[in-house]
Amino acid sequence: MPRKNMPTMPKRAPKIDTRRGAKKKPCSFCQHGVGTVDYKDLAQLRKYISDRGKIRGRKVSGNCQQHQRDVTDAIKTARELALLPYTQRTVTERRGGRGSRDDRGPRGPRPDRDNVEAVVESDVETDVLLEDASEAAEVFETKLAEEVSE
Repeated sequence: MPRKNMPTMPKRAPKIDTRRGAKKKPCSFCQHGVGTVDYKDLAQLRKYISDRGKIRGRKVSGNCQQHQRDVTDAIKTARELALLPYTQRTVTERRGGRGSRDDRGPRGPRPDRDNVEAVVESDVETDVLLEDASEAAEVFETKLAEEVSE
């Protein structure tokens, strides 16, 4: 019996369609008989923008092909006229990782790399916490007068 160069691959199991019994979302514009999508109707357009500012797809929004195109054009026009933002403001989360920036300490002025003794220490007392701005101004003026007299 001759030997085959390429053995046949085992057949895969058929994929199970999870949406088999699910019904497609109806287009809200077709349901209400809307002919055109208005770019000035911001409340309507915000439904079709994600929280990050992306335009939602047809499968998510449930629009028909023509109305999805109209929604996309209306959103782009509203963005161009500064009625809608291109992106939404997001808050970035700090990731764990090996070491976060907080572990390294505060970032301040760097000492001179050649001469480590050249670090200038501040004359301001860091232990004293001033309660009032007028008190801070008085302390500053007295320190300034001392420096000028020297």
